[in-house]
Amino acid sequence: MGMMAGIVGKPNVGKSTFFSAATLKSVPIANYPFTTIKANRGIGYVRVKCVCRELGVEDNPVNSACIDGNRFIPVELIDCAGLVPGAWRGRGLGNQFLDEIRRADSLIHMVDASGSTDIEGGGCPPGSHDPLEDVEFLEHELDQWLKGILMKDWLKICRRVESTADQLEALLSERLSGLSITREEIRYAIKEAGLNPKKPTAWKDEEILRFTRNVRKASKPMLIAANKADLASAEENINRLKGSGYITVPCCAEAELALRRAAQAGLIEYLPGDDHFEIVEHEKLTAPQEKALETIQSKILEKWGSTGVQEAINRAFIDLLDAIVVYPVQDPDKLTDHEGRVLPEAHLIPSGTTAKSFASY
Repeated sequence: MGMMAGIVGKPNVGKSTFFSAATLKSVPIANYPFTTIKANRGIGYVRVKCVCRELGVEDNPVNSACIDGNRFIPVELIDCAGLVPGAWRGRGLGNQFLDEIRRADSLIHMVDASGSTDIEGGGCPPGSHDPLEDVEFLEHELDQWLKGILMKDWLKICRRVESTADQLEALLSERLSGLSITREEIRYAIKEAGLNPKKPTAWKDEEILRFTRNVRKASKPMLIAANKADLASAEENINRLKGSGYITVPCCAEAELALRRAAQAGLIEYLPGDDHFEIVEHEKLTAPQEKALETIQSKILEKWGSTGVQEAINRAFIDLLDAIVVYPVQDPDKLTDHEGRVLPEAHLIPSGTTAKSFASY
């Protein structure tokens, strides 16, 4: 399937709502072998401008959808178990969470921007909890988890490096191979930490932690989906979260789920990521439904430009992973595959991927 994004965060911040909205089929996309996935794993879509209009052709999408010149490309998402402080020690569903993010290439950190859930995910008065604490706590949990994995064989690896010709990057990449961490990312982390890879026994504990933090940043880049952006206490916190150093996307997962369900039911026309929708079945809407749609339009779409769900998915792949879109074809002149279909497939791949690498992607 290729790249995967993990939806992470403490309990009760909207992860499952985001996941449900992101994976709900509100656009017609053909069946594909990878559509059946475990309960907490599913297919979302990155939205990009399709090249069909630029090239002046009518395309025949197979693995994706092209709607009004927008190509929706499938990507894999995983809804990770809620994380609580001490998860790296196995507290709560910590072991399950950490096992789930092993394969994730990027992370969408769902944060309650309204400050109405405490550090454990319990309810509290809006504005009473600082969401920046959630960012710091998640970083700490991930860093300690990675460090714990490294330390299991640390002395053995160090002795081998210092007594043989083996390189530290190679041994560590082997140790961390199940976490989607590459040798290049390990080399970068060592350099950024200013450490000597030939003398790892000289690394102090805080230096090992600094190295681990660099590995995490390089291998699991993260953005913040500032959820519950429609609540009064959220805007100030969103501005503060934007100063955290992370890409921060104002988000309202409940609104996105409502819009996608309404579109699926044929009540409205809505493309994920748009700043508007059109009601097409006024007579079928109840008064509460119509009022809810008016609220979504005025308090979310007009204020923030979208619900943020599609933007968060796009940026988790395109910005964090530097992904590009490719349209593989058999006939480059006619832009067709072996069945004569025009631009049938669109795939997201890491920038710099070679044709040989893509063939086995």
